[in-house]
Amino acid sequence: MEQMVLDGTEIFLTQPDDIRMFWVGQEDLITQVLAAWLVLEEGDLPLCPRLVGRPGVGKTTLAYHAGRTFGRPVYLFQATMDTRPEDLIITPVISEAQTIRYMASSIVSAMVKGGVAIIDEGNRMSEKSWASLAPLMDTRRYVESMVAGIKIKAHPDFRLCTTMNDDASTFELPEYIHSRLQPQIFIDFPEREEELKILKSNLPFADDAILDYLTDFLQASHEANERYSVRDGINIARYALKRLAGINESHPPYNQIVHYMKESATMILDQNAVSYFQDSIDDYFKK
Repeated sequence: MEQMVLDGTEIFLTQPDDIRMFWVGQEDLITQVLAAWLVLEEGDLPLCPRLVGRPGVGKTTLAYHAGRTFGRPVYLFQATMDTRPEDLIITPVISEAQTIRYMASSIVSAMVKGGVAIIDEGNRMSEKSWASLAPLMDTRRYVESMVAGIKIKAHPDFRLCTTMNDDASTFELPEYIHSRLQPQIFIDFPEREEELKILKSNLPFADDAILDYLTDFLQASHEANERYSVRDGINIARYALKRLAGINESHPPYNQIVHYMKESATMILDQNAVSYFQDSIDDYFKK
């Protein structure tokens, strides 16, 4: 565990996240995030974009991929309704020697190492928690730890991004926080070809016909304004394929594939989901 002394206080840093996470398609969205982080000249400051969209459309994947493209280590922080200001900055813990050890959050670790911090599902946090980060997102670019009694300045290469779901189980953030989380980058459901590419990249072991069948299911649900996402589609396929693996047939009948796909959709989503599947998968295998 890496240690660092700040203002005479020793803190312990969090390691960056190394995850197999790749963004597929919609290249312009990566460009938009990178543009927000760009510094044009001395005196300019990077922006702190917020990525908004329905659950499962890939906001975290986009942010992580953009961070890796930016060329800096990426640190993920999962926000919840219980997140406290000290969770975002420094938390004191008791070490084995019964002394206080100051543990830096992933955000502070990114700050001092010049990395990219991603606050995932940021609008699940309360205003009190966001207020502790307000100085970080303007010209001050620092945070204060009341626990450790220190002020922590951000490295010039530090960048910040947050993802936000547009569902009802979130806080309405005050204007002074929204004005700091700019620009807003909206992520919608992908077009068919891009959705198929995402499925193939996550399910390389699945038959192309099954992925085509699943893509048409997702596209039909999007047209009906359902909230079913590509992440839901990936989970449907994974479970259905695991069910098919249990029947010990190298080439299961098409009607069995349809049965398990619909069963999986019902269990992962809801009973209404089956209405968006084609009745037969035969034509997909004949392509």
